[in-house]
Amino acid sequence: MKIAILKERRNGETRVAATPDTVKKLVAGGHDIRIEKGAGDAASLPDNAYEAAGAKTGTLAATLKGADAIFCVRAPDDATLAKLPKGILLVGQIEPHGNKALAKVLADAGIDSLAMEFTPRITRAQAMDALSSQSNLAGYRAVIEASGLYGRAFPMMMTAAGTIAPAKAFVMGAGVAGLQAIATARRLGAMVSATDVRPAAKEQVASLGAKFIAVEDEEFKAAETAGGYAKEMSAEYRAKQAELVAAHIAKQDVVVTTALIPGRPAPKLITKKMVEAMKPGSVIVDLAAAMGGNCELTKADEVVEHQGVKIAGYANLPGRLAADASALYAKNLVNLLPLLVAEDGAKAPQWEDEIIAAMAITRDGKIVHDTLK
Repeated sequence: MKIAILKERRNGETRVAATPDTVKKLVAGGHDIRIEKGAGDAASLPDNAYEAAGAKTGTLAATLKGADAIFCVRAPDDATLAKLPKGILLVGQIEPHGNKALAKVLADAGIDSLAMEFTPRITRAQAMDALSSQSNLAGYRAVIEASGLYGRAFPMMMTAAGTIAPAKAFVMGAGVAGLQAIATARRLGAMVSATDVRPAAKEQVASLGAKFIAVEDEEFKAAETAGGYAKEMSAEYRAKQAELVAAHIAKQDVVVTTALIPGRPAPKLITKKMVEAMKPGSVIVDLAAAMGGNCELTKADEVVEHQGVKIAGYANLPGRLAADASALYAKNLVNLLPLLVAEDGAKAPQWEDEIIAAMAITRDGKIVHDTLK
């Protein structure tokens, strides 16, 4: 199969969908890999490294010529989409819920597409799960960013001049990103607490040495989908949880929010009033900034300050670890490849496979994903 890797054109996107290591594996498998010149520059992966691994580099037109599939990090911009040939397979983090018109554009253009963020949470698909691989890095980076914005030390320090108390960190949402944030904050020496609406999270949070904070009523006990995602909670539960969280947040130095519901805007967990109850110098890092933010005051790709509290809305935290994020994402794509080709290596997506069926956005000129029809 001829696979094209394009330079990412989204503002601030530093990742790339292939690395020299994954190119070697793909070429060894008999695939023809074309890389647009400069595609890996922002991730410190120069063109000559790709060429040494067996890829051909060239212009956008040369990269697309004769391509069967495109592997990308984010969906191409409109100008690039207009150049894609009919029948090509586009595989990447398509984000169709954030851009409702995109699915129709792809269908009308006859472009088949798979969304990596829709990889089902099943054992067989773990190695393909880009959402998890990128969220893991996002959770780590969120705490590193918080430590940079927070004007004090994280760990307890006992010196001859006196003792510095440890920072108090609160992680909202204990999925992949949240658990990594908890672990990172603990490693830096903070006193960590966390909350989540999924009952299974309580044990996971405790296993990392953090305190679990939640209203544990009957609704809480049933607050998880069969796929392992958080359900949207009732207004009554949200009010009770908000009251508990508000009292807890007022005592925190660092808050990391990670709550996202697939296909919906990010739930608002921190109100302006809660921010105003926090101590000056406190920091909030909002991982849901790209979907509207968990904090009422979050602005995507900005660090805003309100009454002495800094609120960081970095919309692409994995992109702040471009080399590692690209390496993991590229491996996710390599692990997906066997479901996209026949035994002889020719393009043949296994549309009926449960993994591909869950990821499919468009096929044969039609929108096929249930949430987008």
